[in-house]
Amino acid sequence: MEANGTSVKEFVLTGFPVGPKLQIVLFFTFLTLYLITIGGNLGMIFLIQSDLRLQTPMYFFLSHLSFLDLCYSSVIIPQMLGTLKTGGTLITYEHCATQYFFFTLCASTECFLLAVMAYDRYVAVCNPLLYVTVMTPQTRLGLVMGAYSGAMVNAIIRTGMTFSISFCKSSQVDFFFCDLPPLLKLSCMETGLQELVIFIFAFLVIMINMSIILISYLFIIRVILRIPSAGGRAKTFSTCGSHMTAVALFFGTLIFMYLRSKAVTSLEEDKIVSVFYTVIIPMMNPIIYSMRNKEVKEALKKIFRRVKISQAM
Repeated sequence: MEANGTSVKEFVLTGFPVGPKLQIVLFFTFLTLYLITIGGNLGMIFLIQSDLRLQTPMYFFLSHLSFLDLCYSSVIIPQMLGTLKTGGTLITYEHCATQYFFFTLCASTECFLLAVMAYDRYVAVCNPLLYVTVMTPQTRLGLVMGAYSGAMVNAIIRTGMTFSISFCKSSQVDFFFCDLPPLLKLSCMETGLQELVIFIFAFLVIMINMSIILISYLFIIRVILRIPSAGGRAKTFSTCGSHMTAVALFFGTLIFMYLRSKAVTSLEEDKIVSVFYTVIIPMMNPIIYSMRNKEVKEALKKIFRRVKISQAM
């Protein structure tokens, strides 16, 4: 890399510019969170596959959400740990573009999948008699493949636009992975067109999926309010509570990160928000769905009983 018009061929991820002692603390903190994320999401996938009561459309989509969270965190956290260990990581242009692509792919797919899960809840609550005939295995697979396909298109366009920019101001990326805001600060060309296209696609992905989620829940709430008993309303609403929590956390951080005004952005603030949706949310999703879900709790109890019986023999 050199400046003065020469494009950067390698980047240095500076990560978190803190003292050595705090770097050690952060390293073991993020390592612990990553291990919890791996264990929680693999455990959720195993649980869904092993319990016949969880062989339903809702849990089919949830297993894909767990798979995405595994991929999502694995694209980012190992790189983050390496940066914390060494105080900075050298990364090639190609590696940076690849990481950005897979990060965008995972984040976009999660947006689409959360919308698919909202539609699933809409059918389950508003048309329960048609649920089995509507949510056939073919339909489930088609919805999931549609989520991945839509995300793939978005990731290709965003990555192509981002890395059509010439980077020559510096090779120092003041971040812990290759993301759009810190990369734009290294540009030595006018990036108005690229930023506009990237913003439009980010806006479309977030707003289209949020619209599907909001419309689905408006119909769900209307049905719930018509249920005469408070217990019946609470029971019906509880089937959606975990999903609503996951949606609020994920979309809230994405909107704050990518759709706010550039005039109020700072990289230090971006780092905190990015840690939340790349580290914390993938770890929390299995906890949210297991803590608030009766079927998952019962499946966990069944596993624990099997373990106790095997240990006693």
